Formats: sequence, structure tokens, C-alpha cells
Amino acid sequence: MSTEKHNITLYCEGTPNPLKISIALEELGLKYNVRPIKLFEHEQKEQWYLDINPNGRIPAIVDTDENGQQLKIWESGAILQYLVDRYDGDHKISYPRGTKEHWEMTSWLFWQVGGIGPMQGQANHFEMSAFGDYPYALKRYVNETRRLYRTMDKALAKNPSGYLVGDHPTIADIAIWPWTTAYKYSGLSQIDEFPHVKEWMYRLLARPGFEKGRNVPNPHIYLQLNELSDEELKKIGRERSGWIQEAMKRDAE
Repeated sequence: MSTEKHNITLYCEGTPNPLKISIALEELGLKYNVRPIKLFEHEQKEQWYLDINPNGRIPAIVDTDENGQQLKIWESGAILQYLVDRYDGDHKISYPRGTKEHWEMTSWLFWQVGGIGPMQGQANHFEMSAFGDYPYALKRYVNETRRLYRTMDKALAKNPSGYLVGDHPTIADIAIWPWTTAYKYSGLSQIDEFPHVKEWMYRLLARPGFEKGRNVPNPHIYLQLNELSDEELKKIGRERSGWIQEAMKRDAE
């Protein structure tokens, strides 16, 4: 276990990508500060935050290195790799670098960053928040999300531990978990067609680090959203449409 003093600040909101980081921090038992970002007020586009993350997205962390220099790290996958490289000497949520399990973990991490996150995010947008009807886009992104869940379900079925890699959860599981809890908000009507994903999701939920981390900085909403009807979910999505349109206009300027 690391004996370093840490002064980590997490900039976040309770959406899937930031939840990866709060869960990892809790699983590692690290002390950290939380700075909620007011997304609906476009705080992530203010200059003080752009000085931390020039891409104007969440999450980001600020830490201090061994020489007292400030580190600004953004993009959730990069933050997860940083946390285990620096603070997970006991490999609580990782495997030793260079091992077979390390590279399998890394492959699944990048699978999430480049696959299930973007595809599910686009499915979410066209299912819940876009003005108008876009059947082609909706079919493409929902079907690709379903394919990715099927890929994961098959992998989990092959591992007796019930985790993606080896015998314990890693940053790969942590990266994927917040997205799977939002399955219905992304166009998948139910999770039962992926029984191994469902079992994995609730097994991880039983861990104290996941339970505490998923409620940072606010109570976790996505599991409850899965209980709502399609009409109720779309009402929530439509309420956010104006903010999304405004954000798109800002980004285009």
C-alpha cells in the first residue's frame, strides 16, 4: 500500500465517466477532495477548468507528484491508469505490469473507452434527447450497444470468477460498470438477455467501494431510471434537450 500523502481533487458530476474515478478511488481507499462541476451551467467550459482539462469535459483530477509539482490528468481511461500505476502497488484493482492479466485488463479498458462508452452515449442521445426522429441512427447505435453487451456477456461466461479478468475486479470492470447501470437510458429495454452482465453488475454493486463511489458527488440515479417506463425516461431526456442543443451551439462556435 502506498505510504505517500495525496492531495487528489476530483472534478466530476454523477455521470458514467466520472463515476469510474470515484469508484476507483474508493476501491483503493484513497483520500480525495470532490469538486462538483455544474454541467447545466456549462462550468466545464470556463477558463479555470479549461486550464485543468483543455477538452472541457469531465472527469479530471489534480494531484501532486513526488517533487511537489501539480499534475493535471484528464480522460477517464488515463486517470484510471494513473491511479493504479501510482497507488495500486498491492494490485487491488489491477495486475502487475507485463503480465497476461495486465494486458487483458488494458484491452478491456480500451474496449470501454473506444466502444461501449461512445456507442452507448450516442444511443442515449438519439433515444432520449435528440429533437426529431432518427431511426437509422437509433438502430445503428442501439444495435451496436447490444453487440458490445453480447461480447461482454460471452467473456464473463468464460471466467469462473465472474469478473472480466482473473480473480478480482480491475479498472476494466470499474470503467464499464457505470455505463451498464444506465442500460435502459441508452435504448436497451432490459438487461435479462445478458445474464452474465446482470450478475456481474450486481456482484460489483455489493462491494463497499462501488456503493460509496457510485454516489459521488450525488446519489446515483441510473439503476432507478431502469425502473421507469419508456415514456417517463423520454420525458427526462426531452427536459435535457435544450441544454444539449445549447452545448452543441457553443461547441460549434
